[in-house]
Amino acid sequence: MTNTTIILLLVALLLIVAVAVFIWFISTQRELVNLDEKCSNALSQIEVQMNSRWDALLAVAKAATTYAKHESETLIKTIEGRKGMEVRSAADVNQQQSAFAEVLSKLMAVHEAYPDLKASALFKETMTQVKNFEENVRMSRMIYNDSATRMNRYVRQWPSSFVASYLHFGLKDYLKIDDEKKRDMPGLFS
Repeated sequence: MTNTTIILLLVALLLIVAVAVFIWFISTQRELVNLDEKCSNALSQIEVQMNSRWDALLAVAKAATTYAKHESETLIKTIEGRKGMEVRSAADVNQQQSAFAEVLSKLMAVHEAYPDLKASALFKETMTQVKNFEENVRMSRMIYNDSATRMNRYVRQWPSSFVASYLHFGLKDYLKIDDEKKRDMPGLFS
């Protein structure tokens, strides 16, 4: 082999390696964008479910209006103030969850104080809808955490971590337990 042939083979080999690295870089970038979009979509789904849940809770509060005018008007104003809040991060989801639990506990207090309200078919049906939306929010939270796990793995694993840091993709926050009291399992049989 001549020196020219060896140089051409080395140049060809370097070009092949460069093309392979370029293709890997592009495919890694596309996967990071895909995972980032899945996380954003999951947060958006949570926002939609939470807004639907607030709408159902508003209907419950309006159903209670005839039984407890002052309490229900206060609840309606509170719900309308909370409804439609944007969800851009895991912290926003947790904040809305806490607000929802607070309003729901107040509504349950009204429910307990007025026996006729307990028997109301509209109240019962609407509370069933609230429970359904609550289940949808729970499932959406699980989907978000799964998406965040996939994204975080890709951002942290080698060699994709090089592309992630170069393109400024970061770790996603997980949705945490919304009530610290739920962290410790109560003694069911004590």
